Amino acid sequence: MKTTKRAMMTNSSTRLDRRPSLSKISYTIFTVVFLFLFVCVWFSITEVQFEVLKKLSVPMYSFTSSNTSLIEENSTQITPPDMRILLGVSTLPNSYNRRHFLRLVYGIQSPKGAQVDLKFIFCNLTNDDQRVLIALEIMRYDDIIILNCEENMNRGKTYTYFSSLPEMFNNTEEQNGKYPPYDFVVKADDDTYFRLESLVESLKPLPKEDLYYGFVIPCSSMDPFKHYMSGMGFLVSWDIVEWIRTAAIAREHLVGPEDRVFGDWMRRGKRGQNRFNAKWSMYNYPQPPSPCAHDLVPDTIAVHLLKNDEKWIKTLKFFNVTDNLKPSKLYRLS
Repeated sequence: MKTTKRAMMTNSSTRLDRRPSLSKISYTIFTVVFLFLFVCVWFSITEVQFEVLKKLSVPMYSFTSSNTSLIEENSTQITPPDMRILLGVSTLPNSYNRRHFLRLVYGIQSPKGAQVDLKFIFCNLTNDDQRVLIALEIMRYDDIIILNCEENMNRGKTYTYFSSLPEMFNNTEEQNGKYPPYDFVVKADDDTYFRLESLVESLKPLPKEDLYYGFVIPCSSMDPFKHYMSGMGFLVSWDIVEWIRTAAIAREHLVGPEDRVFGDWMRRGKRGQNRFNAKWSMYNYPQPPSPCAHDLVPDTIAVHLLKNDEKWIKTLKFFNVTDNLKPSKLYRLS
C-alpha cells in the first residue's frame, strides 16, 4: 500500500515537472513564429517603399546656365523641347560678380517648351588668378566658353564666338544625338536682361532657318532689312552660325562696331532673309532718356543698359521676379 502511494506521488511529481517544460516549448515556438512573421512583414514594407521611391524618382534638370541635362536612364521618358536656344553672354574674365548675379537672374526662369542654355563668353585668360577662379566656376557651373582670342569688343570677338560654335558642339554624343545642337544662338551683352518666356513666345511662329532677330538700328528705324540689329542682344538660326564658320565675307571683315559688322555680313552674304524686328519689346533702360529707350512695359523681351545694381533691381522689381518665392519659417523678407 505504501509502495502504491509512493508510486502515485512519483508519477504526480513527474507530471508536474513536465508542465513547465511544455510551457517553455510553447513560448519558444510562439517567439520563433512571431519573429518570422515580423521579418516577412518588414521585408514586404521595405519592398513597397522601394518601389514607391522608384516610381517617384523623376528626371532631374540642372540649369546652370550650363547645359540643361537629363539623367540618362530617364531621358526617353522626357518630351524633347520644341526649341533649343544657346544664350551666349559676352563678358570679361574678371566680371565674377556679374556672372554670379546673371546665374541667379536666368536660373529662376523656366520657359515652357524650350531648352535655354546660358554660357558666358570671353577670350583667353591672362593671369593665374583668373586660371584658378574661373576653373572653379567651370567645375561648379560648366557654363563658360573661353575663346581663342585676345579680349576685345570690336576686333573680332563676335566672329570668333560664332565661328567656333560648330566645332565646339559637333559631338553628337554630348548632344544626345541631336544635330544641330541648337535651333537659335543669341549673342547678348552682360548688361542686358532677357525675359526668356517672352523671347521663346516671340520665336514660336518664326522659321528656324535663315533667321536674323533683334532690335533694329538706328533707333528711329523699323525696317530690319535696311540696317542691322543692335549688339544689346541679337539672335540667328543655326544655319547662319554654320555659314559664318566658313564664309570669307565674315572672316575678312572683323574690325568695327561688332553689331554693324555682323549686319554687313548678313547683307553682303545675302543671309538672314527671315528677319524679325523685336522693337519695342526690346529697348534701353529709360534712364538716361534716349531714342532707343522707353519706360518698362509688361510685354518686354529684353532691357539693355542695366549698368548698375539700382537699375537691375528696379527692373526685376517691375517684372515681379520674386513673386513666386515660397513662404517658409526660415526667412522673413518683409
